Amino acid sequence: MNELTIQLSEVNPTIFYGGSKSKNIAILKRYFPKLKIVARGDTVTAYGEEEILEEFEKQMDRLMLYYGKYNSLDENTVEEILTSSEEDNFGLDSTDNETLLHGVGGKVIKTRTINQARMVEAITTNDLVFAVGPAGTGKTYTGVAMAVKALKNKEVKRIVLTRPAVEAGENLGFLPGDLKEKLDPYMQPLYDALRDMIPAEKLSSYIEKGTIQIAPMAFMRGRTLDNAFVILDEAQNTTHNQMKMFLTRMGKNTKFVITGDPGQIDLPRRVISGLKEVLLILADVKGIEIIYLDGRDVIRHQLVKKVIEAYKKTEHHN
Repeated sequence: MNELTIQLSEVNPTIFYGGSKSKNIAILKRYFPKLKIVARGDTVTAYGEEEILEEFEKQMDRLMLYYGKYNSLDENTVEEILTSSEEDNFGLDSTDNETLLHGVGGKVIKTRTINQARMVEAITTNDLVFAVGPAGTGKTYTGVAMAVKALKNKEVKRIVLTRPAVEAGENLGFLPGDLKEKLDPYMQPLYDALRDMIPAEKLSSYIEKGTIQIAPMAFMRGRTLDNAFVILDEAQNTTHNQMKMFLTRMGKNTKFVITGDPGQIDLPRRVISGLKEVLLILADVKGIEIIYLDGRDVIRHQLVKKVIEAYKKTEHHN
């Protein structure tokens, strides 16, 4: 019987093995039933036929690469890596995708999960991308980073960021000040992402010159957007007409990224979400990619994941 020993270098064995119950190792054993797999300390030893051991080594390399890049490894990811084809590299060997750009104060802005890496890949190769998932999965942030990168590389002349003005139970009419002041708190998440990536003075100058435009959906009507990177955020709150109007604004040399969370719709009852509808309408159209992010992509506090999971359970029962 052949033996293969893999040394886990720069890996926290507890996390890599899947916690105190070694859940990740249990998945490996299930996936390689003909091997005897022993995980002790920072070594994993497998016994079995040469051919199967070679495959096992390949998969272990992929798992360690993933851990090295994202500093985590959960059961879902292990399953996903083991059941995917070799061609699907999860953005692990594309180093140019890793760092998207250097933000304010030298902050390195990069993808931190498989699906964020997929989103970057999708935006690079398609002009129209939908990124769908719950709060905190980094979909807006990743989209804005790709927009700033395109502007810095002179691939586009401007960035247009927009959201439908339907807030959670708050009417714009009740907000003080002129339109810009009224919209500023509402557009805050977009400003926050930009502030991480562009120094304050330069950002102000971009906004004054119109190089970066932050506007509500209504301002899109009647415009054709050329040489632009356009992000529609919170797209779950668009109506059928708004989504159709928005998608038909696309001009030459333009990228459209549409982000949203179908689980957080603030529209009046009986109004169908333009995002939910368009995901069905455009599902099979070539040149359009839909990336689904989920709880595994949540980068916020660990408790956020648990909150999302808890809500999911109760919503399934209702």
